Amino acid sequence: MFQFKSFDFLTDGEIDLNIKAKTPADDEKGYLPRYAYKINLHNSLDPIGNIDIRIGYNENSYYGGNIGYEIDENFRGNHFAAKACNIIKQVALGHKMDKIIITCNPDNFPSRKTCEKAGLSLKEVVDLPPHNDMYLEGERQKCIYEWNFND
Repeated sequence: MFQFKSFDFLTDGEIDLNIKAKTPADDEKGYLPRYAYKINLHNSLDPIGNIDIRIGYNENSYYGGNIGYEIDENFRGNHFAAKACNIIKQVALGHKMDKIIITCNPDNFPSRKTCEKAGLSLKEVVDLPPHNDMYLEGERQKCIYEWNFND
């Protein structure tokens, strides 16, 4: 059975990740357990964005990724999303994950650059299946980036 661990505060000395929620799995919806964090500049209480990590693998995480992030517009261009991905990697490793998937739309070039800056490799560009929630919201394709920890 899944157990959340004490990953409530993570830092690299430049940015901090402060836990805001730990959400259990919802097997009926196909949702994996999730840690959600606010991203702050180091030793600041003012958030500059958010990042979350979903633990494990299923169809939803393949198309939607294990990590989701957003950086407030005023703080973009500083590679904070890539830095936050590198920090949150320790949560995945703490749960014995051997890879992380991050996905984005093919035309989302800033997110694609973030994935590459963080060290992920483009695995493929896929068509979303018609039953997927993102497909139902109008999205049709995803870039699948993969970060293998055993390489």
